[in-house]
Amino acid sequence: MKTRNHAGVMIALLLILFCRSAVADSGVASHGDPVAPVAFWLLIILLAAKLGGELATRIGQPAVLGELVAGVVLGNLGIAGFSGMEPIKTDPFVDMFARIGVLILLFEVGLESTVAQMLKVGLSSLLVATLGVVTPFVLGWGVGAWLLPEQGIYVHAFIGATLTATSVGITARVLKDLGRSQTQEARVILGAAVIDDVLGLVILAVVTSVIAAADRGGSLAGGEVAIILGKAAGFLVGSLVLGVLLSKRLFLLASRLRARGVLLAVGLAFCFLLSWLAHSIGLAPIVGAFAAGLILEDVHYRAFTDRGEHGLEELVHPISSFLVPIFFVLMGMRTDLRSFAEPGVLGLAGVLTAAAILGKQACSLGVLGKGIDRITVGIGMIPRGEVGLIFANIGLALSVGGQRIISEATFSAVVVMVIVTTMATPPALKWSLRRVPTVGTEA
Repeated sequence: MKTRNHAGVMIALLLILFCRSAVADSGVASHGDPVAPVAFWLLIILLAAKLGGELATRIGQPAVLGELVAGVVLGNLGIAGFSGMEPIKTDPFVDMFARIGVLILLFEVGLESTVAQMLKVGLSSLLVATLGVVTPFVLGWGVGAWLLPEQGIYVHAFIGATLTATSVGITARVLKDLGRSQTQEARVILGAAVIDDVLGLVILAVVTSVIAAADRGGSLAGGEVAIILGKAAGFLVGSLVLGVLLSKRLFLLASRLRARGVLLAVGLAFCFLLSWLAHSIGLAPIVGAFAAGLILEDVHYRAFTDRGEHGLEELVHPISSFLVPIFFVLMGMRTDLRSFAEPGVLGLAGVLTAAAILGKQACSLGVLGKGIDRITVGIGMIPRGEVGLIFANIGLALSVGGQRIISEATFSAVVVMVIVTTMATPPALKWSLRRVPTVGTEA
């Protein structure tokens, strides 16, 4: 029955595509309400995302991987002679949905962690995170300088920044499924991943600021880079300190309102406020979104939950289920498979993947506690997943002198790296955890 249902979905999708093509050819699509084509594109994206996610889940892979592959398929139908999906790639409204989805995603990631967790992760997690950012950055820069010498240091630096990312959501899901989320290895990995996100975002802020300065015709000296670094760190620390002090009062005041949806509205407004503030001082908006999620702990809005309302994580989840897949499918659609025919693209993808894996294995050297399996920690930090795609997507929007920093070929190579590291982690982590005795698990 399930197979028939999936076949029915595929047939319906093909019929919709055929009808859309017929309407476009007749010129009807160019008239009428402008929301209609956007609604149709969202229909296609969401159906493809859910079908791809379902298929990925059935073969033991994270749903995000299926969404990405579904996008790759849709975006490359032109190779088979069907160009009906091409307008989605450049549609400004779909792009805006995807950008908001990224903010919601980083906000949601922040909500899953707390400031207290960051302060209690221990020295091992701090060292693991530091090595897991520095080593891939150096390796990524080296790969760029080796294979793309003609593209300059900005491309090399951005490739290095992209490799620093870690998608802990994939690792956390595997650990939970295996009942090993309370082991010492799991605590080191999850703690390090929180710090890894912060460090990666700070590096991204520095690299994008340097590139933006170059696009304006200037350059940044070492002191100015230090200022940007301090600005990024200062924003994160300052927003966390002020947020912890003020957000509880803000939500207590908001709890006096009895209208439906107040908690969600105030939470999202807080996310968008910090995103705007981050952008206003030259940082990526995702830095602010992540900080907002990190600040908002359940204790801050207990007045809402005490009267029977759902927590903020539960309220945000349906919104992220709608917006976040749009981002992943769109990133997949922007991956041009024809670029792999260009000389060196597959080689670049292979070397980037090797650097991505080796760079995170180096972070296992930061494990200090006795009885903690270093191989498991290193494997747990490998997947790039959604975070790597977010970094790569930011690169697509950067340019110097009218020339994009990240070319289609380089972006495609990065997507391959993301897919391979994401697919390889679940089975590798399962194998590694089976080697580790369960005595490290605590109740």
